[in-house]
Amino acid sequence: MSDGSGDRENSGNTWRKATQLVRGGMARSAFQETSEALYLTSGYVYGSPEEAEAAFKGETKRYIYSRYANPTVSMFEQRLALLEGAAFCVGMASGMAAMFAAIACQVKAGDRVVASRALFGSCNYVLTELLPKYGVETVLVDGTDLDQWRDALKKPTVCVFMETPSNPTLEIIDIAAVSELAHAAGARVIVDNVFATAVLQSPLKLGADIVMYSATKHIDGQGRTMGGAILFDDEAYMKDFLEPFFRHTGPSMSPFNAWVMLKGLETLDIRVDRHCDNAERVAAFLAAQPRINKVIYPGLASHPQHALAKRQMGRGGTMVSFEVDGGKAGAFAFLKALKLIDISNNLGDSKSLTTHPTTTTHQRLSEEDRLDLGITPGLVRLSVGLEDAEDIKDDLGQALAAVG
Repeated sequence: MSDGSGDRENSGNTWRKATQLVRGGMARSAFQETSEALYLTSGYVYGSPEEAEAAFKGETKRYIYSRYANPTVSMFEQRLALLEGAAFCVGMASGMAAMFAAIACQVKAGDRVVASRALFGSCNYVLTELLPKYGVETVLVDGTDLDQWRDALKKPTVCVFMETPSNPTLEIIDIAAVSELAHAAGARVIVDNVFATAVLQSPLKLGADIVMYSATKHIDGQGRTMGGAILFDDEAYMKDFLEPFFRHTGPSMSPFNAWVMLKGLETLDIRVDRHCDNAERVAAFLAAQPRINKVIYPGLASHPQHALAKRQMGRGGTMVSFEVDGGKAGAFAFLKALKLIDISNNLGDSKSLTTHPTTTTHQRLSEEDRLDLGITPGLVRLSVGLEDAEDIKDDLGQALAAVG
């Protein structure tokens, strides 16, 4: 939640993307350090009681308490906002903190939320179990079916939430079309842009109101720290909803994590581009393997929403999902045979990581609900890393040979 004044390097709106990612939001101290400073402080001092009074009244712009704002966190927020093309960015402790805060700050008992069905397991929990406890109605629709969105949004709605591409079946939702329907119903549109990243997809330019990230994925992208972010243009949303919720509930990003994320942003576009190169080669390789029943990758012509993905995403993304022959037994045999690729529920990492959604990220869903979402017992989700693509393919090939 940017709260301080920076130096000349904050004028990054005229810079191109790669420059923004290296220099955007930079606020050097009096020591004129090359790398961004890490401000490990919980509070700030005042020269007089009058100065403190003015700060708490909002009459002066300065740092008050690191739960509200911190110089290192502000640099991360400003840099990510420049990349996203957003007026506001609020750093959060995690992606789920960002997801929950973005919705919870604006709904109350009696309100209505409409969301796509294909969701990360924890997002599904927040929408279908947690919010209803507070009297908020949640309606889930097939995100790829505009008729279902149209029908659900005939009633007044406060908020629309979607993941695109979705986790783990990589469904693509038409952000522009859904946003138009949502705005007619009075709703703000929130897009979980984790799988696409700000490098490949710009939901705000497509009509969405709010974008959220788990910065743990891709932005850090090296398995080090947790973080999240919420980005938007609407000042009223900040003043009336998110800012008071954020200040009083405390889901703030730590300065150290923000510093790590700042360094991750410097190479984000380079890394995502390499991730995509590898993912394209891996997806094509898997599509030719006899022990694979299905490959799901937005960059393949076989993907049901391939044309839409080409319109609203720069490339096919870093994630590939595929169904191994033999159900759960086949998937487990494959996973146990991997030698290079790690089994992990994380994603967007420099290392290739894979998981079995049925028994991990989506295990709390009923079997019927999983199958309805296309999460079969043989489905494997692969986050394609930065290793040599031929080594990734070799490992997949030898592991598939163990399935039979």
